[in-house]
Amino acid sequence: MIATALQPLRAVFALPNDDPRKTVAVALALCLACSVVVSATAVTLRPLQERNAALALKREVVKVAGLAGPGMDPARAFEQIETRLVDLDTGTFVDDADPRTYSYRDAAQDPARSTALGDTDIAGIRSRPDRMPVYLVREEGELRSIILPVYGAGLWSTMHGLLAVAPDGRTARGLTFYEQRETAGLGSEVASERWLSQWPGKTLIGPDGEPVIRVAKGNVEAGSPNADRRVDGLSGATLTGNGVTRLLRFWLGEQGYGPFLAKHTDVPSRRRGGDHG
Repeated sequence: MIATALQPLRAVFALPNDDPRKTVAVALALCLACSVVVSATAVTLRPLQERNAALALKREVVKVAGLAGPGMDPARAFEQIETRLVDLDTGTFVDDADPRTYSYRDAAQDPARSTALGDTDIAGIRSRPDRMPVYLVREEGELRSIILPVYGAGLWSTMHGLLAVAPDGRTARGLTFYEQRETAGLGSEVASERWLSQWPGKTLIGPDGEPVIRVAKGNVEAGSPNADRRVDGLSGATLTGNGVTRLLRFWLGEQGYGPFLAKHTDVPSRRRGGDHG
């Protein structure tokens, strides 16, 4: 049966080399073989890629937590950080899923595990996962900082980052963007150490619970009004800077971590008239 099925193929390859039918058949055979190799390689390498991505995220969490240092093993340092899963609507921790394997990116694509945003989508993400992981950094039992995954649209890409917040819920401890494809040398500066070094100590949320942080259009002069809640703009990348402002204000607001911060920090709740439990 196999020999019978292969007869047409043998007939084609028996044609003269300059026959167009043979040329097409050889090209198709090569395309098929390459597709099989590429597919097999992708399947084989996927577990390795996922492990590398997980390690890269741990490295960024450790970095923004201030635990990185010479010779520090990111995986070992990450073990010192508590990972929890938060229901964004209620601000409470949930324990019915493993936060270490939970993917907010997958959840955002699942209508059963996400919320369509519509007109409230200032971050440009279309839908928001109903749950997000948070990372709690403690020192001698005391909470040192809360690390919040954040993401949103820039000019050319979706920017994924981590925002470290002080225990008061209002003050930035640090910010990092570990995934972005903004314009090289302009918008890509959101990932530069120089620009990110401005963030520690900045005021993120005002006394009324409203997000107040903003990337300015130019440089922020020390002592100028609201300098504590402004960060230098990105030269030649105003739209990327605006994207950072919008995504941070979204995730620090009521659609994002607002209820969580109101419940677990000093940030007042706008939903419950200042009662943050």
